[in-house]
Amino acid sequence: MKTKWATLSLIFIFATILTGCEPLKVLDPKGPQARTTADVIMISIWTMAIVVVVVIALYVSIIRKYRASKQSDEYEPPHIEGSLKLEILWTSIPILIVAFLSFVTVKSTYEVEAIPKGYKEEPLVIYASSSNWKWHFSYPEEDIETLNYLFIPTDRPIQFKLYSYGPISSFWIPQLGGQKYAMADMVNTLNLAADVPGEYTGRNANFSGEGFAQQTFSVKALSPEEYDDWVTEVKATAKPLTEEKFNELLEPGHLGQSTFTGTHLGFSPPPAGHHPSTKETDAEGDPPTDEKGKENPDESNMSNMNH
Repeated sequence: MKTKWATLSLIFIFATILTGCEPLKVLDPKGPQARTTADVIMISIWTMAIVVVVVIALYVSIIRKYRASKQSDEYEPPHIEGSLKLEILWTSIPILIVAFLSFVTVKSTYEVEAIPKGYKEEPLVIYASSSNWKWHFSYPEEDIETLNYLFIPTDRPIQFKLYSYGPISSFWIPQLGGQKYAMADMVNTLNLAADVPGEYTGRNANFSGEGFAQQTFSVKALSPEEYDDWVTEVKATAKPLTEEKFNELLEPGHLGQSTFTGTHLGFSPPPAGHHPSTKETDAEGDPPTDEKGKENPDESNMSNMNH
């Protein structure tokens, strides 16, 4: 009787706690990459649930069927050498489960790493750089920069170029896709897209010091028309970003949201080899060259000095 009431009490407590929980953001996707990730999570959960249910059912069945109280005192279990069929069965089942989950994982990894398909426009490139404890978003196509917030158009791929001006950070917008590191000496690429207009939350998911918990940013997905209106308004009202102002922003600390015309990419470019110039490569895909057809050493040295 006591065991019964204890079980009912535990069920009631867990039900009460779970009722007050918000839905998991990763299971409320608003873009194709996030939907792929959510599908993989649910496939894994259901696969594990089936395994657990089958194991528990077999366990209960065996202990009920072969419990000691059911046998006579003279009962002696028969000598069993083993069963080749059973050995093959319970060895092959885990192999098939692991193979299935491996296939799903590899397939989904290639999907989320690639540029989302089904969109007419080319990806909008945004350089997302972190510092203690802020996020700087540079839009080279629009020549504007924001601090701690993002405005993006819906129904268009977004390609983030991630790097850091401090310790390693992890860029993550749970409702749009998975997370990826931003590091000081390299640029990582993360492809996302938003299909549903709305406001989402992004954050640094990697510990990078005492202030990392507040290193968050807001994301607002707008229709293409609303996005164009926002860009026009920024260009008409925002102040230009200077090198002196950018160096102030890099100082450790927490700041609110800010908007600027121009970007820091000109005077403080990303790690070498990733300068966001519209003429970054020529028609053949080679680095910029001077009139003699040789790589411009002055431009290369200046890039390395700035880095």
